[in-house]
Amino acid sequence: MTFEQQWIEYDYNPFILFNSNGKILSLNAEAQFLLGSATSAELFDLAKTYASVNFGFKTTFVELEYGRYKFFGITVGYEDEEQIGIKLYQAPSYKLNTKKPEGELTNIFTIIDLCIATNSISSNIEYTKSYDPTIPDIIVDSNKLIKLLNKMYASVQKSDTINTKVHYRVGEHIKFEDKKYSIFSISISAETIDESKLTELKIMAQESNFYIDISNSLTINLPMITS
Repeated sequence: MTFEQQWIEYDYNPFILFNSNGKILSLNAEAQFLLGSATSAELFDLAKTYASVNFGFKTTFVELEYGRYKFFGITVGYEDEEQIGIKLYQAPSYKLNTKKPEGELTNIFTIIDLCIATNSISSNIEYTKSYDPTIPDIIVDSNKLIKLLNKMYASVQKSDTINTKVHYRVGEHIKFEDKKYSIFSISISAETIDESKLTELKIMAQESNFYIDISNSLTINLPMITS
């Protein structure tokens, strides 16, 4: 996989390439999750509806909802009659209090690796990781984050494989004291999520001033505050 292909694969926004008959030729990881809530035929029709009249690319701001997924816009592009691609832009699905987070400068990857090591003791679960190395150390309450991550991992322990993805949310930010901060996500996905633990998980997240998004994965979103 080339570096350019990896950018598409790990993009937070779903991307799908169709042939002229609506057959999927390629798609990224996020699009695979989306297909659990929308059919390929629906998305192919969407691409044809919002495609430019002439060859090229067209971006349209439109509110769409498929299951738990919400989008605020799409880009459709095609250079010939054989292939057409569509990219959907996810609307922010998180809430952060207006109060600027407090804590200490923390390496997120060290925290996650510590939680994985703790939860993998005497376990046959395969833990996989997909980290964006450009995520810097951030200011966060590490003790609260560790407790929340451990509770998230405890909610997916009935799975054979657990994947942890740390990724930058392109174009999304939050403002504290008139200064903008970029957003990144920690997403934990697995075959099975224990629904009996979700209420307690949500309460813990709220009490710790974190917002957790529960869909096909468990996701917390954090501002990149470095000083």
